[in-house]
Amino acid sequence: MAALVGAFGSSFLYGYNLSVVNAPASYIRDLYNQSWSSRYNYEISSNTISILWSLTVSIYAIGGLVGALVVSPMVNKLGRKGTLLVNNVFAIVAALLMALAKVAGVPEMIILGRFIMGIDGGIALSTLPMYLNEISPKRIRGSLGQITAIMICVGVFTGQVLGLPEIFQRESRWSCLFGVILIPSVLQLIVLPFFPESPRYILLQKQDTQKAEKALKLFLGKEDVTQNIEEVFAETKLQSNVRLVSVIELFKTRSVRWQIITIIVTMASYQLCGLNAGVTIEKLGRRMLLIGGFGLMTLFFAVLTISLTFQHKASWVPYISIVGILGVIASFCIGPGGIPFVLVGEFFQQSQRPSAFMIAGTVNWISNFAVGLLFPIIQERLNNYCFLVFAGICLLGAVYLYFVLPETKNKTFVEIDQSFAKLNKVSSSIKEPEIGTTENNHNTSVITNSILNKTESKNESNTTTV
Repeated sequence: MAALVGAFGSSFLYGYNLSVVNAPASYIRDLYNQSWSSRYNYEISSNTISILWSLTVSIYAIGGLVGALVVSPMVNKLGRKGTLLVNNVFAIVAALLMALAKVAGVPEMIILGRFIMGIDGGIALSTLPMYLNEISPKRIRGSLGQITAIMICVGVFTGQVLGLPEIFQRESRWSCLFGVILIPSVLQLIVLPFFPESPRYILLQKQDTQKAEKALKLFLGKEDVTQNIEEVFAETKLQSNVRLVSVIELFKTRSVRWQIITIIVTMASYQLCGLNAGVTIEKLGRRMLLIGGFGLMTLFFAVLTISLTFQHKASWVPYISIVGILGVIASFCIGPGGIPFVLVGEFFQQSQRPSAFMIAGTVNWISNFAVGLLFPIIQERLNNYCFLVFAGICLLGAVYLYFVLPETKNKTFVEIDQSFAKLNKVSSSIKEPEIGTTENNHNTSVITNSILNKTESKNESNTTTV
């Protein structure tokens, strides 16, 4: 329930805002023209309208980048659930700005609303997976992780359906498309407070054992959660002496040079919607799916270009375009749609991952901004040949990954590091910690009991001893 409510008010809105702006494009352009004429007494040029429209689409990614950069202090101060709740304020403000822009006759409200909605998306895409990971029982953690990607696709689909002429794609109704954003935001704001905060956050950062125990009992559905609390403390102890690596330090680390380049190339080629191919990833491996996915996307982009060029030659040619579009989507889903963020976690040590995810997220949002800003211009200049640009990017990505990316399926971090050691021209000196010995387990129990005793002394005298 917590996963569904969280995803509906977070990743669903992200997907919805990716697609909802397409349907009212002509009406938004007319609004720009009308407001410009009323202010300056002459019509706006077509080039200026194209620039304003490109800004309207791409400003969402700039907001997303801002959201991704501020999420770390927010989740540490407000908690995971608290951040999701506060994030709804951004969505509500953005929805009101965009929905009322037509009535006010101020199209800049749409641009500002898209930027604020981007901040909401940037925060949501980082906070929701963190919250789901920390509240999930181990046996269903992977399944709950799929909800984020699935709800993004549901959001994209919903934006397309509501944008049909029979529903909201009309002169008198198009602003309602942005008002729909209020429904998931308000629902999450009302329902999510009834669910507990992340037990890990309560236990480690708030040091409230009683509340953490209560939250674990609710989420895990069992009365004895002593072992779960001990596991959290044990993991924290193992990582307590690891210093986090900054972004600059990570760029200077020679042993991860090609890992960083690979992440940048992969994320730059990554599309921001699609189904997560979770089961398929574990069966066929990352390398085959990524290279095959980008390769097939290249092929179907070429098919789409050819069919669009010769669509008037025969009545059946437009159907080839449909095949090309579906082929691009399917090719994306089998590989590029689910793997890039998996690779970030596999390529880097624990101390390097926060900076690695920041680099990946930054490249992801900047690439999205570039596409949103440049695609209308590319489409205007190249017409039916505009998709060849994306075919070229996919081809370059597939070629690069073919020569550089090793297979990481069922490999330990040491083995992955050894695969990159030759490319980085360094020796692999990373050793995995030995966990699970009798001595380690004994030390962990002693440490856990010590921490628990200190924590309990801060609570009320009647706190249940774990």
